[in-house]
Amino acid sequence: MENIVEMISQRDLAGRVEELAKQLNADFEGQQVVFVCLLKGAVVFMADLMRHIKLDITTEYMEIASYSSNQSTGEIQLKKDIGVDIADKDVVVIEDIIDTGATLKFVDKHLMAKGPASIKYCVLLDNPVRRQEGCLNPHYTGFTIPNRYVFGYGLDHDGKYRQLPYIAALTV
Repeated sequence: MENIVEMISQRDLAGRVEELAKQLNADFEGQQVVFVCLLKGAVVFMADLMRHIKLDITTEYMEIASYSSNQSTGEIQLKKDIGVDIADKDVVVIEDIIDTGATLKFVDKHLMAKGPASIKYCVLLDNPVRRQEGCLNPHYTGFTIPNRYVFGYGLDHDGKYRQLPYIAALTV
């Protein structure tokens, strides 16, 4: 295993995920909500989040590609689209990390064309230093992180380390 350092512990992740679920439960009380998970990195986050959700939800999945290894390619591709009609429905997009914001800008435009009642963005990690002008900010944020490449808890590093129960980075 490469030299890695733990940045956010399993315990801190669990506590913050539960807090985010409480916020979502309060904000969407009594409503039907479609959770859209952005594959592959957000799967672990969404699974843990859903365990605390008391809402009437359905789940959908989108796969967006914008990275090669640990670098953004600058090109965003829709590899898998949602399979349900979201017209007039409240949607919460679950994402692992937002940095430049280009992926969520792409997803927002794509999903808004489907006519939802609302779209909110719930991200585990926010790296605002890299945010591009004109890109949206998340409505719900787990942790704000420094400008550092991170992995674990669903996020990968060259296809590895998604299974780590914490957020990590390579030692410098």
